[in-house]
Amino acid sequence: MKRLIEKLFGTSPFGPLVEHTKKVHECVKLVRPLMEACIREDHDEIHRLQDLVCKLEYEADQVKHAIREQLPRQYMMPVDRADLEHYLHSIDDVADYVQDFSVVLLIRKTKIHPELVREFLEFVDQITSVSDLLMTAAEELGALAEASFKGAEAQLILQRVGGLGEAEWKADRLQRKVSTHIYQLEQQLDPITISFYEKMLRSLSGIANAAENSGDILRQMIVKG
Repeated sequence: MKRLIEKLFGTSPFGPLVEHTKKVHECVKLVRPLMEACIREDHDEIHRLQDLVCKLEYEADQVKHAIREQLPRQYMMPVDRADLEHYLHSIDDVADYVQDFSVVLLIRKTKIHPELVREFLEFVDQITSVSDLLMTAAEELGALAEASFKGAEAQLILQRVGGLGEAEWKADRLQRKVSTHIYQLEQQLDPITISFYEKMLRSLSGIANAAENSGDILRQMIVKG
């Protein structure tokens, strides 16, 4: 990891920013396997995946800290350093919510009611789609920096980021759908299980919200560039 960071910092912080986003996106891609393990009550797999989330989050933190240490010594950049810090913080929130979700599954062996399985998986898939869109936009950061955050590259990222709002809105709708169904089943569920369902939904929703916020910051950097 140290050697990778040293290699990435050969020219600018934008390569490491992409690497940081990739690490966080790897965390998000574990949400579906975590949900599937919860559904089939495979608690050993939940534990393994939670360890992997921790590992990826740690690696993302190493890149993040390196970026922050290097920023004061960087040459003039096409964007404000405060905006880069804001973007880093927002991307970090995405990983934190994935970690929260994995811990919720780990600390209690919560069974997913059979009638909720399909809707939980739909919600998880939509959240992953939000992160996919952010990752697709973030991968262009290097080319965007070379273009001084202007021109065709800027328009390309603005177009890609533009889909984040709709994707996050769809995630919100699916969250409400699951929540409504949970309370339709409340006579069959104990209060602690309902509470843990709510914790799961909050952390999952947080992933999508933080990803959308990160996209908004990218948009602001381009508009100000």
